[in-house]
Amino acid sequence: MKTILLVNDEQSTRFLYKKELEEDSYQVSVAATGEEALKMLDKQIPDLIILDIKIPGMDGIEVMSKIKDEKRDIPIILCSAYGQYKQGFRIWASDAYVVKSADLRELRLTIKEIFNQQKTG
Repeated sequence: MKTILLVNDEQSTRFLYKKELEEDSYQVSVAATGEEALKMLDKQIPDLIILDIKIPGMDGIEVMSKIKDEKRDIPIILCSAYGQYKQGFRIWASDAYVVKSADLRELRLTIKEIFNQQKTG
């Protein structure tokens, strides 16, 4: 079973995404802050990280930078309600960028594409 770490400060979003992704047979852990996520990574390395950009404390791009510095091979999907970040050069280190939505079709498709690339790559 593939594991996903979901980092988002909104409790309702964490609940919805966790529930939906578990229905797709993923094991989902959640963190509300970047600091919490980094501590969790010391204990267990997920197969994929879904990371919000606008989180309290260290923002998602800073968290991604720290993760990539230490554990480069973990795919990261940046997931933000702010579409303008999609064009920013700072997000290029991510494996994908998905605009946050209550409709998880794009996110689910992106997750499948990343896991399929891992199989073939």
